[in-house]
This record gives sequence, C-alpha cells and structure tokens, in this order.
Amino acid sequence: MTLPEGYPQWLLWAPLAVAVLHIFEEFVWPGGFMNWYRRYRGTSAGSITPRFLLIVNVILLAVGVAYWIAVSAILASNGLWHLWAAVRGRGYSPGMVTGLVLYVPLAIYGCIHFLRSGSVSIGSAVVALLIGGSYPFWSAMFHARGRGVA
Repeated sequence: MTLPEGYPQWLLWAPLAVAVLHIFEEFVWPGGFMNWYRRYRGTSAGSITPRFLLIVNVILLAVGVAYWIAVSAILASNGLWHLWAAVRGRGYSPGMVTGLVLYVPLAIYGCIHFLRSGSVSIGSAVVALLIGGSYPFWSAMFHARGRGVA
C-alpha cells in the first residue's frame, strides 16, 4: 500500500516500526512486562497470559493503513497508560519509554498531517481518536472482569 502523492512514505510504516520497538521493550529488553503487569494489576492479572499478549500484539501489527489514526490513537493511549501506571505504581513500566517517546509524538504528528492535508475530516479524525483512545478503558474493564484469552 502507498499513501497519496505528497505524503511522506515513512508515515505509512511508522506505526508498525514504533509498535515493534515498543513490543521489544516490553518483552525483550529490558522486558518483564507480563510479570510487571501481574504485580501491578494484582487480582485481575490472571487474564494476562502469553497467548492473550501474543494475540493482542499480532492484531496490533496487522492493521492496515485505513485505520492509521485509530491505531495511532491506540498506541498513544497505550504510551500514556504506561506513564499513568508508572506514576501510580511508583516505578518503571516496561513499554513506557517507547510509548511516550515514539507513540505519542507519532500520533500527534500523523493526525495534524492528515487533517492539514485534508485527507481526513475533523469528524472522522475525532471518531478515530475516540475509538483508539478508549483502549485503556475497555482493556481495564476486560481485565477487571477476569476475562482473558486462555
């Protein structure tokens, strides 16, 4: 897939690239996200399984360009959630650095770029941002109920 003429082509692949770096931080270096999340969440942590995390991250990486803004909003809200969780838990949250340094600026840049170029309406961008930004809320509700992918 390509973006219309005049768009920086790197923008098409940027969400994928920063998501891969973020997943690397969570699970490889420094890693430890699943154990950290279980300590952070306590009783609702049983819903976090390796299979659940694999499915969520594969879906995240497989989404196409048509959902760029929504995906970027999900990524940015995930980065902000890591910051919130680190402040609340008084310690580093694996994934926080890439979430804040890469996800949030990419979402801001992409949304501004697509709005200024006229390739997305304000209404469509707002809906996409609301859908993507709601990720921490539905994720918390999902895990609070003790559900997970076994």
